[in-house]
Amino acid sequence: MSLSDTLTEDLKTAMKARDKVSLSVIRMIKAALTNEKIKVGHDLSDDEELTVLSRELKQRKESREEFADAGRQDLVDGLDAEIKIVEKYAPKQLSDDEVKDIVTQTVSAVGASSMADFGKVMGAVMPKLKGKADGSLVNKTVKSLLSK
Repeated sequence: MSLSDTLTEDLKTAMKARDKVSLSVIRMIKAALTNEKIKVGHDLSDDEELTVLSRELKQRKESREEFADAGRQDLVDGLDAEIKIVEKYAPKQLSDDEVKDIVTQTVSAVGASSMADFGKVMGAVMPKLKGKADGSLVNKTVKSLLSK
């Protein structure tokens, strides 16, 4: 079942259950997917759908951090609920150790030895980890391995 079909079924379920939070989040995801489809001018591939989901998840996580820094626990709680719903549709995230292993293999494959090779490593590793790991985690991992 495609992501769009899954979202439509879950939307119906949320409507029947009168689950306002799920309903709102699913509608936002569907709107983001539709907007992206219009923007690119064709049906979205699985990778493109994954990119949209990742962007939605990232926006919510960044907002959550800002609200937490501002001491707005009421908004943090709401975003935590939204993040759980979006994560349900995103692929399982890799652990820190799994990310480190993939980055280490990529550093070896590319032949990187210093921070000057940072862009080369990021360019090679991000397609492998797209949607499976947070970009900031990958960035930190690459920097730590190249600075040794």
